Amino acid sequence: MSKSFLEVDDLTKAELHRVLELCRDPDPPKVLRGEGIALIFEKPSNRTRNSMEMAAYQLGGHPVYIRGEEIGLDERESVEDAVTTLSAYYKCIAARVFAHKTLERMAETKVCPIINLLSDTGHPMQALADVITLVEEFGDLDGKSLAFIGDGNNVFRSLAMAAGMLGAEIRFAGPSGYRLSEIDKDRLAAIGVEVKEFDFAQEAVNGVNAVYTDVWTSMGQESESEERKKAFESFTVNSDLMSVASSDAIFLHCLPAHRGEEVTEEVLEGPMSRIWSQSENRMHAARGLLAWLLSEGQENE
Repeated sequence: MSKSFLEVDDLTKAELHRVLELCRDPDPPKVLRGEGIALIFEKPSNRTRNSMEMAAYQLGGHPVYIRGEEIGLDERESVEDAVTTLSAYYKCIAARVFAHKTLERMAETKVCPIINLLSDTGHPMQALADVITLVEEFGDLDGKSLAFIGDGNNVFRSLAMAAGMLGAEIRFAGPSGYRLSEIDKDRLAAIGVEVKEFDFAQEAVNGVNAVYTDVWTSMGQESESEERKKAFESFTVNSDLMSVASSDAIFLHCLPAHRGEEVTEEVLEGPMSRIWSQSENRMHAARGLLAWLLSEGQENE
């Protein structure tokens, strides 16, 4: 049996706190000493690939990058056969995929721990970096508030889980048709997280401690780009919008950003922005999650 990390709610609240402790540990246990980790990427990446490679190195391991077309999941061989083969060489497999079902099939083999590096439904490694950044800024998140503006996408789903589990109030503003599904809301409710939805960005941002946005068109949605620009045109995060947030508010973005679309240059590079700390924290998040998952996380499996 192997415990995997496919979404934030695979962790209990206590486990999430423990992972965050390890993220801040400058000398975590070298759980990958003499071992390898396979990094499968069906989609291109900057922060995810480099943060995972450096985290594995810091834990004593050897990361190996595998392009999706090289391994050919369900083309050259089945997901199950590929993962079983790789598990003989690597202690862990992390994958960035188009379909979340691919990750579920990987994890169902139980041959080694599987980590979600992004799928169509979630981005839990990003969420860990996000809450590290929030905790660095505010300490305890209980009673703090966060507004996500734009598309209720995979980044927001995972962020709502992580920040909500730590006690933050979660708000969302975006056009109809781009919000969380009832299934998503039910899953959040199961871990005690409620999302307050607003029709207008200013209503959601009023008095909050953090404002977050993401690109309006994600990888694989390029054909919808013009339609999405029209739908989201009133949801750009600019200085006027940030002015109604709390006086101590910060701005977050998972990157890459489309400057002038979902956020203005002035906000992205302004004094409220924490995007570069957030980006750096991707490495610390990866290191902490690996340190926990490959040691304490396997103890009860």
